[in-house]
Amino acid sequence: MVELSDRDLTGSRFRTVDLSGSRFSDVNLSGALLRGAWADRLELDGAFGALVVNGVDVMPFVLAEMDRLDPERPLMRPEDADGFRVAWPIIEQRWAETVERARRLPPDLVHERVDEEWSFIETLRHLVMATDAWVLRALLGEPAPYHPLGLPHSEMDPSLGLPRDLDARPGLDEVLAIRADRMATVGAVIAELSDERLDAMTEPVLDPGYPERVSHPVRRCLGAVLSEEWEHRRFAERDLAVLEERASAVVTVTPDR
Repeated sequence: MVELSDRDLTGSRFRTVDLSGSRFSDVNLSGALLRGAWADRLELDGAFGALVVNGVDVMPFVLAEMDRLDPERPLMRPEDADGFRVAWPIIEQRWAETVERARRLPPDLVHERVDEEWSFIETLRHLVMATDAWVLRALLGEPAPYHPLGLPHSEMDPSLGLPRDLDARPGLDEVLAIRADRMATVGAVIAELSDERLDAMTEPVLDPGYPERVSHPVRRCLGAVLSEEWEHRRFAERDLAVLEERASAVVTVTPDR
């Protein structure tokens, strides 16, 4: 297996190459072209503007099908303040169900990664960071609100000075207590939200950090948190299914008598 992490392959050409079983994570495929390709199964998971398969842009069909499969998904694209007040309780309820599912696993498995993705604990830690960045900092103006257990994107510039303790192994209850505090803050902001405020810009935070030291649309800040919560729960549910299979496959060996 060849590891190509952090390499710039812009404009590279691959011809008569066997890429079966390859994995691509955090890759920019803008303008990528595959011709004469074949696969018995090809799995794509990411954000695509247009996704053209054999001359057909399939993204409108994909997005429509995702909305059909989950009728609450369109509610995660609110247009006004009341829409955010509808969306946020759905996020809270769904995460409560996901956490309850995770609690049924053996405790060590919530720290276990699936296919090199974040563990369940790491996912929760990342959502703490997302709230700290987009609500506490960008929206509420705190220069450096980052909790020490928050976890930024892997590709984030280390020079920004955000916490990145990859060796930390906090318990589920510890992380959930931090999450409860952050989610309560988001809920309070949304409860007082008006349409005028939603369409306004934030005051820029001039101290170094993330997001950038500029004004941001309030809609962008809250939309970012809503999107992070929805998508990372989807990833967590996907991986919990794998972890449940691993847990059920554990065989207890009884010593011979």
